[in-house]
Amino acid sequence: QLQLVESGGGLVQAGGSLRLSCAASGRTFSSYVTGWFRQAPGKEREVVAAIIWNTGSTYYADSVKGRFAVSRDNAKNTVYLQMNSLKPEDTAIYYCAARAGFIATMASTYAYWGQGTQVTVSS
Repeated sequence: QLQLVESGGGLVQAGGSLRLSCAASGRTFSSYVTGWFRQAPGKEREVVAAIIWNTGSTYYADSVKGRFAVSRDNAKNTVYLQMNSLKPEDTAIYYCAARAGFIATMASTYAYWGQGTQVTVSS
């Protein structure tokens, strides 16, 4: 069983940066796709970015392209989401999730989820 734990959320001013971490235990990320999702109050959970662990191939939602970057650290079995030029509309709970196979944008296709970390961007 794969367990995921996010960290790194917080309060930041618009234009600032945060780096989220998603640490895996129980299994290695090596055979999984890791996705970062976010959910704002009253809105559906949406994909932000994803990475295929084995190849490093990435996906970004249009809303974060050029501002966010997803990466992985094999030795630490951890995936990161570097968030730059943050905007108030980035405020949400951010979740990491994992699934086998290919990158997918639908949250329902991810089998493993972390508990989430709050990101708040003030204007």
